[in-house]
Amino acid sequence: MAPTAPLPSSSASGATAPSAVKILIAGGFGVGKTTLVGSVSEVAPLRTEEYLTRASVGVDDLSGVDSKDTTTVALDFGRITVSPDLVVYLFGTPGQERFWFMWNDLVNGALGGVVIADTRRLETSFASIDFFESRGIPFVVAINCFHGQNTRTPDEIRAALDLDPQVPMLLGDVRDRGFGRDLLLALVDHLMDLSAARPAPVG
Repeated sequence: MAPTAPLPSSSASGATAPSAVKILIAGGFGVGKTTLVGSVSEVAPLRTEEYLTRASVGVDDLSGVDSKDTTTVALDFGRITVSPDLVVYLFGTPGQERFWFMWNDLVNGALGGVVIADTRRLETSFASIDFFESRGIPFVVAINCFHGQNTRTPDEIRAALDLDPQVPMLLGDVRDRGFGRDLLLALVDHLMDLSAARPAPVG
């Protein structure tokens, strides 16, 4: 067999692949995860939404989101190019309890997360917060003020979610690209603070 030419590699061409950062967008059903990924992604986000059918009656909890007729059945995906050397990949998790098993795969390699909460249904975000805390994944909390409305004070929300004082919490509208940017910057600042506070290795 005749020898084949070597495949071009990044080292041979002088180009290097950008570093990738993975961030999860989590929270209960209907809190705005798909909307947030779509508002900040530079590309058309990959969505896996399907219509709710009669088969989900009695299975999915639609309390407080009765008018919602679709649900994410796998994940949302978006991308942000920070620089030629750094790309951020966003993965939105499914909110329905019957799809929670996917969280264990989606969390692999994640640097941090954003938990979105709705003050009308704060209990729907408990599972996401517990998930990140149990795995030691740093996160920030986004209070999605639907239509500019918020029914509780920041202190009441923090107490209801039993948040650690150092966990950043921001209030805004996830449809607003600027708010999404602020959330991701808050997560980066949080990660840097945690890294700076970590004891230096001995030896």
